[in-house]
Amino acid sequence: MIAEAALEALTSLLGDRLSRSKTDLEAHGRSESHFPLTPPDAVAYPASTDEVAGIVRICVDHGCPMIGWGAGTSLEGHGLAVQGGLVVDFTRMDAVLEVRAEDRVARVQPGITRERLNEELRATGLFFPVDPGANATLGGMAMTRASGTTAVRYGTMRDNVAALEVVTADGRVIRTGGTTAKSASGYDLTGLMVGSEGTLGLVTELTLWLQGQPAAIAAATCAFPGFNQAVDAVVETIQTGIPMARIEILDAASVAAVNGYSDADFPLMPHLFVEFHGTEAAVAAETEQFHEIARDHGCTGFEGATRPEDRTRLWRMRHHAYWAILASRPGSRAIVSDVCVPISMLSQAVEQTQADIAQAGLQAPILGHVGDGNFHAILLLDGSEAERRAAEEVSAAMIDRALAMGGTATGEHGVGLGKLKHMAAEHGAAWQIMGAIKRALDPQNLMNPGKLVPQGS
Repeated sequence: MIAEAALEALTSLLGDRLSRSKTDLEAHGRSESHFPLTPPDAVAYPASTDEVAGIVRICVDHGCPMIGWGAGTSLEGHGLAVQGGLVVDFTRMDAVLEVRAEDRVARVQPGITRERLNEELRATGLFFPVDPGANATLGGMAMTRASGTTAVRYGTMRDNVAALEVVTADGRVIRTGGTTAKSASGYDLTGLMVGSEGTLGLVTELTLWLQGQPAAIAAATCAFPGFNQAVDAVVETIQTGIPMARIEILDAASVAAVNGYSDADFPLMPHLFVEFHGTEAAVAAETEQFHEIARDHGCTGFEGATRPEDRTRLWRMRHHAYWAILASRPGSRAIVSDVCVPISMLSQAVEQTQADIAQAGLQAPILGHVGDGNFHAILLLDGSEAERRAAEEVSAAMIDRALAMGGTATGEHGVGLGKLKHMAAEHGAAWQIMGAIKRALDPQNLMNPGKLVPQGS
């Protein structure tokens, strides 16, 4: 529990923007995935960096854990207050502070969502490319090192965050990084903070790299007789060097769920959803080159989409696939495993995962951002302990296989609570170094404790 003296100090600082209502606590104690309700003791809604620094100093003085919160869309329980304490909700810090079109950078507060940022950028001819599907906040995306459908061309948050303003665990406000194309000056503290999941500090400002809006965009869908043929088409496409903007895969079960949820009529076969960005001539050539590869692997029903409204509908269906899959089994929750493997191992990894799912007797559609070797199994749970154990075993086998192939336990969802037990196997002694960094920067273990690093760090 938060000490009464801490609550009094926080109320003095924030007034009615410190909440202890049951509704607020429960709203900030839920995860998008399978974790149980874990309410915090209070929720703070700061409006400025100074207020965040004040919150941190009060919490440090009283030994109160602090957990950052954005849109609450994470899948690994990142925002849950597993040791109690204060959730710091950044949704009121949602301004675009500056856009420097000539340098292709934007300076924003952490609570702005990626969709709203791109709405604000429309008149500039620029856009922010990282698209995890959910309309997440930029602060949350940075802290989980998010990626998504466009990572195959534009990279992840690691590649698109130029600089940060961070309130550290002792209440200091620091700035990391800059807006030059390169720097050889000191430790890369921006890189350290991006993906730290709020365990080292609270981000209060981000400077982001922007991209020019392409002159032409074309999307397409195509069906394959089997999942492996679709995967093999992806592998050949990437190895050929075609500069795809997006290349997504859905198995037949995912397609069935999307049809039911989004009133679509895709054939009940594995599908690729793809998109090309560039000049009119380049997009036309790349689309045809991809179509040739897809035909060689048994593709049928190649359907193009060049009108903005058609592309928007297509990607909305893809982005809603997770909720479509949940809706396909009413009342279910899911363990979502998001391994990433070298592209040459992708077909083998998916085939063996499908075999594990079938042997366990689970419903678990597979989809993912396969252009960079990242795929997700949505392991649906009916609430029984037997099914949960079976799903956890399949997820663990996926991760063990990915690590043996030189891959990672999580391509984009992050570690949080769900992947914590796999960190030692993936990182070895380096995981202890992460714990040492955590102890050096947060000696009281108040910043999002219980996540990412060895327990006790």
